[in-house]
Amino acid sequence: MATTSDLLIEGDKEKLAAPIKTVKEKWKLLPAFLKIKGLVRQHIDSFNYFINVEIKNIMDANDKVTSDADPMFYMKYLNIYIGMPDVEEGFNITKPISPHECRLRDMSYSAPITVDVEYTRGQQRVVRNNLPIGRMPIMLRSSNCVLTGKSPAELAKLNECPIDPGGYFIVKGVEKVILIQEQLSKNRMIVEADRKGNVACSVTSSTHERKSRTNVIMKKGRYYLKHNTVSEDIPIAIMFKAMGIECDQEIVQMIGTEDQILSAIAPSLEECHKAQIFTQTQ
Repeated sequence: MATTSDLLIEGDKEKLAAPIKTVKEKWKLLPAFLKIKGLVRQHIDSFNYFINVEIKNIMDANDKVTSDADPMFYMKYLNIYIGMPDVEEGFNITKPISPHECRLRDMSYSAPITVDVEYTRGQQRVVRNNLPIGRMPIMLRSSNCVLTGKSPAELAKLNECPIDPGGYFIVKGVEKVILIQEQLSKNRMIVEADRKGNVACSVTSSTHERKSRTNVIMKKGRYYLKHNTVSEDIPIAIMFKAMGIECDQEIVQMIGTEDQILSAIAPSLEECHKAQIFTQTQ
């Protein structure tokens, strides 16, 4: 049997989950959002994800470099690290640096990128660790920044404003912000009407290795596949056969068996038969 407190909790849940009706009430959410998230949290979270996760995935996708001259020679990246911001004061002498010092000395607030590599030297397999390959500008208040986790008193010692939210870079002493860019969703099918009023579908496929764009368009009542690696539009039924779905019935079942869909796909199947293509090899 439900107690009074249980009923009250249920009532609270319903009240909290109820949609907010008035604009006046919605405006009250803004200060709460800014207090918890701030204006630059998305910049910092995105940069942290890039230097801790994404950069390793990009390396894994392109980890092996081979030689055309000698098939036995290769170089392979084993791991990649982004260090803490530093400055080279002399030959092989580095010291940690603060953002304020970079502003004053017209320097870039950046950290070394080091890799572990494996390569062949004659018949030997050589592994070298912590090999520097470049430098990465570091976003202020990100996970690799010296300001992360510091109290207002510690920030004041570093000549930084405790209210400064970060989320920007220092390049040659100048503060620079990367503007957020709006892009279409990757690896998602976007169906829309084209200029002529026909329905078209587009997918921007993206992996860490390569990017490609595929469009399914309609011309004269037939469906065609458009791809950035193919010069001509390919009839959709021929594409299905090339992908190993040789049976027309199977193609139709994958798309839909309603009468409306059958009549729409029939001209495309007919075109495939006219081209005398029935198997994957053809």
